[in-house]
Amino acid sequence: MASNRQKEKEETEKLKATVPTEAEKKEIEKLAAEKNKEVRENINITLDETKSSIHRTTEEAKKQVPQFTKAFNEYQEQSIQATKDIADNFLESQKEVIHSVQSLWVPYIENVQNMYGSYWMSPNRLTENYTRAVSNITDSTIATTRLANNFMFASMEAWKTTIQSSRDNAIEFSRLNANFAKTFENAARDNLRDYQRR
Repeated sequence: MASNRQKEKEETEKLKATVPTEAEKKEIEKLAAEKNKEVRENINITLDETKSSIHRTTEEAKKQVPQFTKAFNEYQEQSIQATKDIADNFLESQKEVIHSVQSLWVPYIENVQNMYGSYWMSPNRLTENYTRAVSNITDSTIATTRLANNFMFASMEAWKTTIQSSRDNAIEFSRLNANFAKTFENAARDNLRDYQRR
């Protein structure tokens, strides 16, 4: 039993040797406090650097706002001008179509109308209806362009190219339509001349 007591005493002495003294405890606490202070300072420095970086980034973005505003304004101006060009060219081509058809067919249709008395086949009534349809198409084109303007801001560069292409295509289609009407008018006049010579 004495050996057991001796062993217990030795183990107690070993434990006392591993347990820090009050002075050691204060030193450990002091070192831990210094380490915590250092970690806190590093965290604060890192967060301040991040804050500074965000500030620089937002300032750079603010400096770019006038460029974006200018690009957006140019895009809208280009869209509006393209819509005007499309509408003007379409209306001009339709004016040429109406004049070509009227100059050639109005006298004949009026003769037929006078013979049968049909109000709905009146050249003036047909011209009015056609003009209203052209006006509706033009109004729809303008309204559609406004809607497209609102929806397409996100893909502005692609839309600029599309608008330019649409303008060019509309101008070309208007030119082709006017040429067709002129060709049709000339062919009809030639046929009429040939018919009158017989």
